[in-house]
Amino acid sequence: MPSDLSPTARALRTLEILQARPGTTADQLAERLGVTERAARRYIGILREAGIPVESSRGPHGGYRLGRGTRLPPIVFTQAEALGLVMAVLDGQPAATEADDPVGAALGKVIQALPENVGRQAAVLREHAKAAPDRHSARPDPATTSALVAAVAARQRVLIAYQSERGNGWQTEVDPWAVVVRHGRWYLLCHSHRADAVRTYRIDRIRTVGQTAHEFEPPGDLDPIAALEEHLGTGWEYPTHVVFDAPLTEVAPWIRPPMGRLHPEGDGCVLVGSTSNPAMYAQEWLAAVPFAFRVEGGDELRAAVATVATRFAAALAERY
Repeated sequence: MPSDLSPTARALRTLEILQARPGTTADQLAERLGVTERAARRYIGILREAGIPVESSRGPHGGYRLGRGTRLPPIVFTQAEALGLVMAVLDGQPAATEADDPVGAALGKVIQALPENVGRQAAVLREHAKAAPDRHSARPDPATTSALVAAVAARQRVLIAYQSERGNGWQTEVDPWAVVVRHGRWYLLCHSHRADAVRTYRIDRIRTVGQTAHEFEPPGDLDPIAALEEHLGTGWEYPTHVVFDAPLTEVAPWIRPPMGRLHPEGDGCVLVGSTSNPAMYAQEWLAAVPFAFRVEGGDELRAAVATVATRFAAALAERY
């Protein structure tokens, strides 16, 4: 923290820390405030004098926490926090520059509630910064996302209705392990009882979420991001089997996790996976890999690659 803050500012910062991290100890509080432990305890005393109940307890799980029923003052942002918040919102939701966008409307309310000296710069940033939308991103329905997050927290199995990119739909009961945001897309990492396997579903393609009475226990060593990366390219309608003549170490940097898993094979390597969109797989993914390859599996993918090859060949044909 800046060293020139007033005792009042440090006391308010103390309140924010206790609100965000109940159980903060005196030494942790001192470190966050940039003061001695004695000074940190003094700011706790200031809060108590102001009528804010701050409870303390000893032991390994002790520390300071706000008492039940505490009515907190409005949230106070520093200038850096306010500008960082606006930048993060615009980065994830370019349409938030418009007042009629739901996220934009919420951001406007936050800016209006800020003190004049902080809110002015945040408003200028929002008004004059422009963000180009990511064509690969997809915004899921907030209610659907909230229902899935609640099921993850409660460890409760749900029934989802899903529609693939090609319009194929189905229902399945899943154990929702985690909701993961990756490159502008929201995914549900789960165990599908229909497939009896781990699956990753894009939340923007989940049409309904229904509760069930069944509970579940997620894997104890679950790493949601790593598990998502591992399973993005599995479980879809059309199998893919692509052989590269180059070594795995050279090909690997060009392979995105949704394309499948890459394995060494002789002097080259093989990519095995599945896709719901062979045309996109061929046009956007395989066409970008700068190594010779052969599609040895997946009739749909072979047909999609043939279409791309014909189109590129036609582009080089001589005109008479």
